[in-house]
Amino acid sequence: MVIQTIGAFLAVLSFSLLLEVPRKYLVLAGGAGAAGWLAYLLAESWSGSVIAAAFLSSLMVALFSHIFARAFKAPVTVFLVAGILPSVPGASIYRSVSYVITNEPELSSRYLVETLQIAGAIAVAIFIMDSLFRLGQKK
Repeated sequence: MVIQTIGAFLAVLSFSLLLEVPRKYLVLAGGAGAAGWLAYLLAESWSGSVIAAAFLSSLMVALFSHIFARAFKAPVTVFLVAGILPSVPGASIYRSVSYVITNEPELSSRYLVETLQIAGAIAVAIFIMDSLFRLGQKK
C-alpha cells in the first residue's frame, strides 16, 4: 500500500504539471491524490467494492481540496482535478471497449455499468463535499 500511495503521489504530481498547476501547489495536489488513493485502497480491502472505494476516495480528495483551497487562497479545482485522477475508472472502460471489440456483449455491458457507477460515485462525492462546504460558509 505504501508503494502504491507513493506512486499515486508521483502520478498526480506529474499530471499536475501537465495541467499547469502553479508550482507552489504541486505537492499539495499530489498529497490530495495520494490521500485519496490510500483511502481507495483501504476502502476496497475493507468493503470489496470498487464503487464504494471510489466514492470514499473522492470524498477524501474533495475534502482535502476544499481545505487546501481555503488555507492557501486558491481555487478548489487546482487540487480536485489532479487529485481525482487515481479514482477515474480507466481499467473498467478499457475492459468494456475491449469486450465490445472481441464480441462479448455480456462482459462489455458489465464493465460499462461498473464504469458508469464509479463515475457517478465520484460525481456524487464531489457534490456532497461541495454542498457541505457551501452550507458551512453560510453560517
